[in-house]
Amino acid sequence: MSDLPEFVEFHEEGPREGFQYEKQLYPLAERVRVVDALSETGLKHIQVASFVNPKLVPSMADTPQFFAGIKKKPGVDYVALWLNRRGFEQARTVPGITLKGDLMFYSSDTFSRKNNNCGADEMRDKQSDWIDQYVEQGVPLHSAYIMCAFGCNFEGDIPVKKITDLVRFIQAQCDSRGLPLPNICLADTVGWAHPEAIKQRIGAVRELVPDARIALHLHDTRGLGAANFYSALQMGVDLFDSSVAGLGGCPFAGHGGAAGNICTEDMVFMCHEMGIETGIDLDRLIDAAQLAESVIGHPLAGHIMHSGSLSKYRS
Repeated sequence: MSDLPEFVEFHEEGPREGFQYEKQLYPLAERVRVVDALSETGLKHIQVASFVNPKLVPSMADTPQFFAGIKKKPGVDYVALWLNRRGFEQARTVPGITLKGDLMFYSSDTFSRKNNNCGADEMRDKQSDWIDQYVEQGVPLHSAYIMCAFGCNFEGDIPVKKITDLVRFIQAQCDSRGLPLPNICLADTVGWAHPEAIKQRIGAVRELVPDARIALHLHDTRGLGAANFYSALQMGVDLFDSSVAGLGGCPFAGHGGAAGNICTEDMVFMCHEMGIETGIDLDRLIDAAQLAESVIGHPLAGHIMHSGSLSKYRS
């Protein structure tokens, strides 16, 4: 049974995903232009960059300067990604960053080792320390990500029980500290999801924690991103990670040419056509996508940015 939401929230990850994934380095001023354009679209959450080892990820070496260059728009959260304590401490020193406490869990041990140099169980246990660190620093818990929640190129099908076991762990950690559950974000990290799997796993998590807000982080790796998005809408999901113009990809996926997140403007277009509000100006978002493609310097995966919306045909 369909249970479409009335309003859908998008967390934009294109600037961090895209500029980190591309092989070449882009001028700071051009990257700032893209974020400033996104700030004018109505998006309320933009992931700008990450605090990681600059020797390993040279494109993120100037993250403090990147944040300093943005024209901050009131009401917009400009967030960053960090993977370890050092990155978190760096983020805390940079003005203009909205600190949100995300947790990272892995259903695939192999993928965890490739992405973090430690196994899934070790990563799970580390999240307990992260919760305490966030509480100590007054950083609110935001989302608990479960990576490879639908399948893994290295380990194959992922049983639903692995997902629900992780949700139980998250719930126990929060309950023991008297904390509310963060958003539970199911991540189709390497593109294994299909519409029925979306419904199955959302249903399993809802049955376990009916009051939790479920979010999805979908990639369009095998062309099912939009179908999976629609399936999640039918289940009432109202929070999605996405990337303008479809920027980005997963460098640890184990296959070449990994597609980026679902395309923000394409999913916003779908919502608007279905009568679902987003608070986003689609025309401005299309302009931002076209700017991103111009800066990146090669064709990007978005559709609406090339075809345009239907508004001019209806006027």
